[in-house]
Amino acid sequence: MQNLTGAAGALYEEIRDLPIVSPHGHCDPEWFAADAAFPDPAALLVVPDHYVFRMLYSQGHALADLGVGAPGKQADPREVFRRFAKNWHLFLGTPSRFWMSYVLHETLDVAAPLSETTADRIYDEVSEKLQLPNYRPRALFERFGIEVLATTDGALDDLVHHQKIKDSDWQGRVIPTFRPDSVLDPNDPQFLANVEQLGVISGEDVASFSGYLSALRKRRAFFRKMGATATDHAIEVVHTVWLDDPEAVYQRLRSGTHAPEDHGAFYGHMLIEMAQMSVEDGLVMQIHGGSRRNTNPAVLAAFGRDKGADIPVATDWVRGLEALLNRVGNTPDFTLILFTLDETTYARELAPMAGHWPCLRIGPPWWFHDSSAGIARYFDQVVETAGYFNLAGFNDDTRAFLSIPARHDLWRRGVAQHLSEQVSKGVFDLADARMLAPLLATDLARDSYRLSR
Repeated sequence: MQNLTGAAGALYEEIRDLPIVSPHGHCDPEWFAADAAFPDPAALLVVPDHYVFRMLYSQGHALADLGVGAPGKQADPREVFRRFAKNWHLFLGTPSRFWMSYVLHETLDVAAPLSETTADRIYDEVSEKLQLPNYRPRALFERFGIEVLATTDGALDDLVHHQKIKDSDWQGRVIPTFRPDSVLDPNDPQFLANVEQLGVISGEDVASFSGYLSALRKRRAFFRKMGATATDHAIEVVHTVWLDDPEAVYQRLRSGTHAPEDHGAFYGHMLIEMAQMSVEDGLVMQIHGGSRRNTNPAVLAAFGRDKGADIPVATDWVRGLEALLNRVGNTPDFTLILFTLDETTYARELAPMAGHWPCLRIGPPWWFHDSSAGIARYFDQVVETAGYFNLAGFNDDTRAFLSIPARHDLWRRGVAQHLSEQVSKGVFDLADARMLAPLLATDLARDSYRLSR
């Protein structure tokens, strides 16, 4: 990436080495509990990164050949890496190109450029390094300067790996995040079985709606005890509704006598129940809206969920959150962070909403938009109406652990570039920019997610 110069370069130098605050992501807590060596370069760099394998799939490469969730078939990791290296040109112009280059050259100290001819040499070099103590998960966590890293964990998770981390003498801060969609959303094929398991785990009788709510409160309390500061919810069509008789809908769902519209109505009601519980227990609430998930049925059937076929859809935040905000939106102690894949809503909806409702914060560019251009578009569209202090800072939202420093570096470059442009336009002076830079790099995330120790 081009070096920043002038005011942008000076601002970047002031924030480039600040600690990394990672309040939302999908790293596996077992990595840090076991602290075992990563198995091979393909398993580390290609297989867990849907940005990588979805691009290769789009160009005709079979997921099975990429080692991605192929039942009954074990792809040779060296061949997977060779295929990736041979097709490195496909990533030109994408943020994945920047992230992966950063990982190879800055994190893994690989000097050779990635190509088909260097694939085996780089594979061997990285494989040898992964066996060294300073490339184990905990050592990398410390080298990256990670202050805190939040994982995302299902409501039924026993958090055994988090407990192992807490019981160890390692000082790294890895915390869970409560993601209860599997026991809130009747569209989940396992919803009823999951609710029954919720009752078993919590010791509550979930035959009644009140017992179901008590079970959810117990699980939230358990996650808080384990260090969680936030919940997370994913919804395609943003919709909240307050039901006059949720017990009746709950019983229809349990008995199989429900109407089709009961699914959306119940989940919309439960999002409000989760918001009200956040008012009670202080957990920050996150909503990731506007992604139609698993849109390729053949891939879903053969490989399972989350295999690169999730696509953005239009989102109506104003009407969708109306019922929730009218119940708890004026509560200053409640924080709700909104993430969108529909960029048309930044200036039209999210910025005006966050500029009014005390509970709202706008999450950073997410998924398809956490790129240099996406970061620039984000600032251009939200700041004039929402200001900076109604933003939630940055999170990397990744399963690819080694890419975390690269993603934060890209954000910090975008912050420096944006602030320098504001100074050059006379919007504010350099002193204001120097105050805002660390705020956007780390402090807003700490504050929004209540991560201060």
